[in-house]
Amino acid sequence: MPHTLSKSVRHLARLYGPKPMAQRVDMAGRHVIVTGASANSLGYATARILASWGARVAVTCRRDVARMETSLKDDLRRIDVDETNLTAHVLDVCDVDSVNGFVAWYRRRHAGKLHVLINNAGVHKNIFNPRKRPPPAADGLEIHWRTNYLGAFHLTRSLLPLLKQGGLDSGDARVVNVASHLHDRGRNAYLFDRNPRYHTWEAYGLSKLALIHFTREIERRYAERYNLHAAALHPGSVNTNLAQPDLPPGRIGDAVRRVSCGLSSLVLLSPRVGAQTTVMCASMPRFRGGEYYERCSVSVPAGAGRDAAAARRLWEQSEAWADTLARPAGDVHERM
Repeated sequence: MPHTLSKSVRHLARLYGPKPMAQRVDMAGRHVIVTGASANSLGYATARILASWGARVAVTCRRDVARMETSLKDDLRRIDVDETNLTAHVLDVCDVDSVNGFVAWYRRRHAGKLHVLINNAGVHKNIFNPRKRPPPAADGLEIHWRTNYLGAFHLTRSLLPLLKQGGLDSGDARVVNVASHLHDRGRNAYLFDRNPRYHTWEAYGLSKLALIHFTREIERRYAERYNLHAAALHPGSVNTNLAQPDLPPGRIGDAVRRVSCGLSSLVLLSPRVGAQTTVMCASMPRFRGGEYYERCSVSVPAGAGRDAAAARRLWEQSEAWADTLARPAGDVHERM
C-alpha cells in the first residue's frame, strides 16, 4: 500500500476510534505562552484548556487580537474560570519588530516569569495547488520555513533567559513545538541546500522536520543545567483554518467555505481533540524531554529526524541567521 494511502487509512481508523486525552493537571502558578491562538485553531483550544487548569496563559495571533481575547475570556467565564488567567498580544513571528515588541510586553506584563512556551503558530499555503510557489515572507525567505521554523527559533531565542530562569526556579521549564507527521516529507539535505523542485507539502514538511531537530538540541543543551526541556509533536490531522482552501470574499466564497468546513469535520479531528497531545506535553508531571509525541504518547519520528549531526548543524546555521536580526535598544541576547 502506498505510504500516503497507508497514512490516510490509519488516520480514519483513529478518527472514528477511541481518542487519547490529556489527564488534568493543576497548572496554578505556571506561566505559559501559546502562539497562533486565533479562532478555530489548535492554539485557541490549547490555551482554553491550560487556562481552565489554572495556568497564566498569554496568547498571540497576527490580527484581530481583541476578538480572540474576548472570545477566549467568554469561554472561560462560561466554565467558571477566572478570565484574568488569560492575556493576549499581537505577534507575527515573521516580523523581527513584532517579536521584539511581544517579548518586551511579556516581560513587563508577566514580571519575566515563564515556564512553558508553546510554538504553535504556523502556515501551510496552497494545500490544494501544491506546485504553485506561494509569496515569500517579507524578508524574501520561503514562507513555511520563515514562519514555522525560523519564527519559532527567533521567538524561543528571545525568551531563552526567561525559560532558563523558569527552569532553575521551578525545576521544570519546557518548549513545546507543534510539528507534524508530514515531517517525513522533508529531507535533511534541503535544510542546507534549496530543493530545486518546489512542492508546498515538502516545504511544509521540511519546516516541521527542522522543529524536531530544534527540539532535540534544546534538550541536549539545556536540560541538565537549566531544567529546560523540549518536546515536538504531531497533533493529528485537525479541522482548523489551515485545512480550508483560500477563497475570495463574498457570498459565493462564504457558501463554499461553509460547505468545506462541514465536510472537513467528517474526516478531520476537532481542535479540542487535536490539542490534547500539546496540552499533555505542556503539563504532564513525569515528562520525557527531547522526544517526539503523537496521540499523547512518545512516538518515533522519521529517520531524518533522528540525525544528531544535522540537528547540530541546523542549530548553528539558525544562530548565524538570528545574529543578523535587528535587536531592541538595550537588549543583549546571549547565544543559545
